[in-house]
Amino acid sequence: MSVSKINVAIIGATGIVGSTLLSILEERQFPINQLYLLASARSAGETRNFKDKLYGIENITHFNFSQTQLCFFCASNSIAAEYAPKAAALGNIVIDKSSYFRYDPAVPLIIPEVNPEAFATAHRKNIIASPNCSTIPIAMVLKPIYDSVGIKRINIATYQSVSGTGKDAVSELAEQTIQLLNGMPIEAKVYSQQIAFNILPHIDDFMENGYTKEEMKMVWELQKIFNDDTMGVNPTAVRVPVFYGHSAAVHIETTKKITAQQATDLLNKAKGVQLHEGKQPYPTPAVDAAGKDAVYVGRIREDVSCENGLNLWVVGDNLRKGAALNAVHIAEQIMLKADMTVG
Repeated sequence: MSVSKINVAIIGATGIVGSTLLSILEERQFPINQLYLLASARSAGETRNFKDKLYGIENITHFNFSQTQLCFFCASNSIAAEYAPKAAALGNIVIDKSSYFRYDPAVPLIIPEVNPEAFATAHRKNIIASPNCSTIPIAMVLKPIYDSVGIKRINIATYQSVSGTGKDAVSELAEQTIQLLNGMPIEAKVYSQQIAFNILPHIDDFMENGYTKEEMKMVWELQKIFNDDTMGVNPTAVRVPVFYGHSAAVHIETTKKITAQQATDLLNKAKGVQLHEGKQPYPTPAVDAAGKDAVYVGRIREDVSCENGLNLWVVGDNLRKGAALNAVHIAEQIMLKADMTVG
């Protein structure tokens, strides 16, 4: 990338997404001049390694955002609400992974492979929102089909790994597995009940309409990303005992008829999407997606119950393209579009 190096801050650097983001920035040789790792007072003083150098974690409450040009927010809604506008007001481009700004009409919600035209409005607040970790892979698979024949309605059932909740949830699944295999009583702290060898159709809080907030995020976000509030979205979000990688059974009704082969041909050309074909015509989160950048799709078949129906199985690493990698892809595009030189 032939661009100037810039000063970068990662807010939430000690969390599971922040840690993944740090690794991806190093892998992709992102042009960083000065790096600042920020977190709450609880994590201040810890260290993280980047390019064989140790960086101290700084307390966000004491940080001067005039030192940076680009800020990745990998923290809670409350942190984003308080500090992202401050960082943006001091000239930073803010890329936020929380859900706080996603539904703000003045803030673009971007997947570079899906709606790059949304970059045109990034200057309004200097804040760009990155979608939910389930929305991103689904939208990437739907994009070429939507552009070709239109989509009237989507039914989605997600199967989401515990890493989507964070480090404590990963530990809880491991601990409960050990407890069960050794005949010990189960301790549920992160989730409302046992997650090991179990599935929970419950992600985030339940809303008045009976859907969870995680499910409604997919409704709001897909309609915003495709700029189409007439597209029906009916999701069920399920937490499963998988460490890394989210999966989704996606059933769509298209505006015009499309065959499975035609959809396969379109997806074979889609940027960031990899078709999974072979003896077992489907990808899995643990074997295929975990640690990988691509979004995988398989089991593409026509719906036997609906004339214009199509079924797909979608899998992606929720920490990479579902979170940190999408944020980095956004940053890379921003740097190609603007002269973000160090002062």
